[in-house]
Amino acid sequence: MSSYCEICHKGEMSGMNVSHSHLKTKRKWKPNIQRVRAIVDGEIKRVNVCTRCLRSGKVQRAI
Repeated sequence: MSSYCEICHKGEMSGMNVSHSHLKTKRKWKPNIQRVRAIVDGEIKRVNVCTRCLRSGKVQRAI
């Protein structure tokens, strides 16, 4: 599944795990992406959407 929102274009972020001894290793934060049927330009399409866009009403789900 794609880890990017087709509505707000939110994607993966990178950073570091930092241990107690201050050793650093790379890590990633992924957004919570759901594949939903939504109404886009009057048509029903399957889109990858983050849960924040779903909750805020930026996407109208198709029933």
